[in-house]
Parts: sequence; structure tokens; C-alpha cells
Amino acid sequence: MVEELAPSEVARRLKETPAEVLLLDVREPFEREVAVIEPSLHIPMQEVPARTAEVPKNRTVVVYCHSGGRSAMVAGYLEQRGWTRVANLHGGIDAWSREVDRKVPRYG
Repeated sequence: MVEELAPSEVARRLKETPAEVLLLDVREPFEREVAVIEPSLHIPMQEVPARTAEVPKNRTVVVYCHSGGRSAMVAGYLEQRGWTRVANLHGGIDAWSREVDRKVPRYG
């Protein structure tokens, strides 16, 4: 079962140990044009299987999408393929915008 991390917990980890955490944005490019959490690696969900070599196994990978559904699937996919430090951003970028950084635009 993939770990779910609250936006506040992800923000804390990014602040305290930024080198240990990688945000993986699995949204579509048009979504990223509207809102983004930086720094993050962008690999749209459909491209993940072909691009797993870009996702490090030596960092905690926190996957995010708009509301948490797609990212939960990608996090599970990575976990099934050997990533041991993977989590889903609970509520996605929408929750991040509401709870952590109101400057990140909300959409859809």
C-alpha cells in the first residue's frame, strides 16, 4: 500500500531535507502550464513506464497530480517495480494550494 503524505508533511520534508525528496509531477503539460510545485520532475502519467530510469531510487519520491488519483496509481506502479521510498501527495496540487502555498493557482 502506497504511503499518503499530507501537503504539510511534504512541505516540512522539502524544507528540512530537500536533497532527500523528489517531487514527481505526473500531470499533463497543459496542467503544468497553469500550476506547478517547484522543484519537481515532470513525467506525464502515460510516459512513466518508458521513463522510469529518470526516477531515482535513492530519494523519497513524492508523486503528485491534480487531486491525488493519478499520482496514487503511479506511486503504486513504482512501488511494484522496486521503489521503496515512494509516496503519494494526498489531495494533489489542489490540496497543496489550499494548505501550503496559496500562490499556486487552483484549477479545474
